[in-house]
Amino acid sequence: MTYQPATGAFADSLRADLPQAVFRPLDPRYTEEPRGRWAGSGGLLLAPSTTAEVARIVQAAGAAGVPIVPYGGGTGLVGGQVSGDLSDPIILSLERMSQIRSVDPVENAMVAEAGVILQWVQEAAEQANRLFPLSIAAQGSARIGGVLSTNAGGVNVLRYGNARDLCLGLEAVLPDGSILNGLSPLRKNNTGYDLRHLLIGAEGTLGIITAATLKLVPRPARTGAAMMVVRDPAAALDLLNLARDRIGEGVSAFELIGGMGLGFLAETMPEVRLPLGQPDWSVLIDLGLGASGDPQQALEGLFEAAAERDLVHDGAIAQSEQQRADFWRVRESIPAANRKIGAVSSHDISVPIAAIPRFIAEGPAAIAAIGSFRINCFGHVGDGNLHYNVFPIPGRSRADHEGDRDAIKRAVHDLVHAHGGSVSAEHGVGRLKVADLERYVDPTKLTAMRAIKAALDPKGVMNPGAVLRHHG
Repeated sequence: MTYQPATGAFADSLRADLPQAVFRPLDPRYTEEPRGRWAGSGGLLLAPSTTAEVARIVQAAGAAGVPIVPYGGGTGLVGGQVSGDLSDPIILSLERMSQIRSVDPVENAMVAEAGVILQWVQEAAEQANRLFPLSIAAQGSARIGGVLSTNAGGVNVLRYGNARDLCLGLEAVLPDGSILNGLSPLRKNNTGYDLRHLLIGAEGTLGIITAATLKLVPRPARTGAAMMVVRDPAAALDLLNLARDRIGEGVSAFELIGGMGLGFLAETMPEVRLPLGQPDWSVLIDLGLGASGDPQQALEGLFEAAAERDLVHDGAIAQSEQQRADFWRVRESIPAANRKIGAVSSHDISVPIAAIPRFIAEGPAAIAAIGSFRINCFGHVGDGNLHYNVFPIPGRSRADHEGDRDAIKRAVHDLVHAHGGSVSAEHGVGRLKVADLERYVDPTKLTAMRAIKAALDPKGVMNPGAVLRHHG
């Protein structure tokens, strides 16, 4: 595929058609990703404020063969938002499309443009006495377009699902510049192919999401949380099943926390209080119940029943919203502590829930075959999503193991694949995992994906090199 740069006469033609405010100077943040693994060398930064402006840009780019790299909040960790080896592409920022068009508490729906920050959506839902339950670490900067384009997950997937499950409809610009008007809040609509689900998770390779109808839910009347020390990951799964048997859908989140992560917190962030010290394995359980429910009573009963089965042997139940927030601070601070230690290789993976204990037990031997490392494993047990991160031993640094990163990633991903899992659970494929997709994904699925890409984007201008390999 031969691409044209977004320079010269092409840029001039856009300047003649679009408001001057669309054109922005290229700040370095638009060409880099947070971990410094991917970067671009330049491009034409455009920030449209309307869907019509997006359509004009996409139509012109498609006609001229100019590649487009969509940019949301820039928080992605797999290089989907940077241009890589593309020469002077359009960098299409959705940041000016930042309006919440409507909030309907009767319909339990909100229409938000792609540039709206996730936290703004949560706050707007709260003002309407509703909840938008998608919660991720980057919610203060991640934008809805990027959240949907990567099908983000977060801590509440157990109860509410991924971004895909919280989207009722989409407005999007397709690669030919046509506008898909699909913002209906209908829960049932079986009128053929659901293009919404094709665009969600496509990382801008099949079109540009410009707005979405998001699903809202009632706010839990009463909330609660507990941290419990479990015997091992197998006991954590048994505790999850016991919690769901006793409490049902009131279990909003169930997080597995390894002792290594707590040790990293104690080492690098001593201001974060650890309620139970540094046990080898513990879980954070969060409840959201109706007005007649009693979270504290439910958690006390759960702990007693679990202790009788030898699943737990210590615990703490939040006595206030502040204590609940303190428990969550422990879980949400682990990634920051990881960054302070400096991972050699980080992995966003998922395995079938029943396979979690076996995967965790077999992982250290696979890593030890490469060298001596520390492993911090934590994550969302209820959906099988683990963050499996490998660190140098004390006295050594990440820089000492630059040559080991690929071997570690291969060992972890091979083990994930052997257990029937996925090498990308919630961060997407981007440019970082294209080769992994080719190695581990079912060949028939990969062939179908390439056929869909070719049909909708025959010139391959939509985020080339992300998800699927491009030949430019």
